Amino acid sequence: MSSSTNTQAEATGTTHPPTGIEGDISLDPSWSATAMLLTDNTKRAFGITIHELERGRAVLSMRVRDDMANGFGITHGGMVFTLADTAFAYACNEADTAVVASGVDITFTRASHAGDTLTATAERRWLSGRNGLYDVTVADQEGRIVAEFRGRSLATNRPIPLPSDTRTDGTTATEVRA
Repeated sequence: MSSSTNTQAEATGTTHPPTGIEGDISLDPSWSATAMLLTDNTKRAFGITIHELERGRAVLSMRVRDDMANGFGITHGGMVFTLADTAFAYACNEADTAVVASGVDITFTRASHAGDTLTATAERRWLSGRNGLYDVTVADQEGRIVAEFRGRSLATNRPIPLPSDTRTDGTTATEVRA
């Protein structure tokens, strides 16, 4: 971003729906982000919602709860980082193997507070072989940029971990028996 007055809406030209799309996403064995969605305990614990998901891009949001504020009454940097890192994870898990972070940097640009809704937009900038580079912008509900995050990814040679009750066609053993 060229100035602190830029907003996420200006940067992306999009807005997100008020509810998530998790229920609309089914398991695709060729896309590791869809498998991650089935067992992502961190996303659930933090109340993170997915609004857009495509290979190389993800838009997620999180409402900042009172227990996410630090001793100064502002959103703890670790909470902002968690949202940005989660968006990065969904954007970079584009293929049929698990992709992990090899390094990240974050710059906090303004404070947010309990009650704010933060939105992280992650986009691939570069992908070559097993390495990738992704930028994540975190903005508040007014579109003011709260943080800029850059993640470096490394594609592993490990297959996507599937939940034990999930078959590769996206159905569960329970659904097949029913």
